Formats: sequence, C-alpha cells, structure tokens
Amino acid sequence: MFGMGFTEILMIAIVAILFLGPDKLPDAMVKVAKFIKGAKNALTEAKSAIDSEIKISELKEEALSYKAKLDEASRELQGFKNIDSIDSITSTKQVEPKQDENISIKKREDKKEDSK
Repeated sequence: MFGMGFTEILMIAIVAILFLGPDKLPDAMVKVAKFIKGAKNALTEAKSAIDSEIKISELKEEALSYKAKLDEASRELQGFKNIDSIDSITSTKQVEPKQDENISIKKREDKKEDSK
C-alpha cells in the first residue's frame, strides 16, 4: 500500500495510538479511510476526463484533416467542372445539328419512297 511495508504501517499505527488514544483512533481511521476513498475517486474522475479530452482532440484533428482533404478535392473538381462544362457545351452544339440533319434526310428519303 503506497510503497510501504508492514513495519512502516505498524509504526504509524503505534504513533497514532499514542497521540490520539484508543478513544479517538477508530473515528480518525474512518475519516482517513473516507479521505483516501475520496482522493481515489477524484483521481479516477480526473483521469477519465483527461482521457475523454484526449479522444475529443484526436477526433477533432481527424475531422480537420478530412475537411482539408475535401476542400482540396472540391477545388480540383471545380477546375474539372469548368473544363467539362465548356467541352460539353461545344460538343452538344455540334451533335445536335447533325442529328437534326440525319432525321430530316431520313424523312426526305421516306417521302421519296412513298411517292414512288
């Protein structure tokens, strides 16, 4: 207990009996036991609070790293978005007239066949 051997504990008990007397010793022992129990509980609570704070700070750091990665990826995608939108606009304009021409050519051919 606290790095003390049996002889040290025995010496403390003898000194306590001499100073406090047999009448007050049980009361003092109960108070000391309550104090030690309270100190242990306080240390346990402090340790759990520190552990939870460490976990929270680790989670916060991890979340910030994910946020930085997402920001970087979104910046890259914005560059691709501008390029893709320009390409799609020009390619759409080129495809649409060709399709219209093909449809009108097929209609003309169908009309010629029907008239024959």
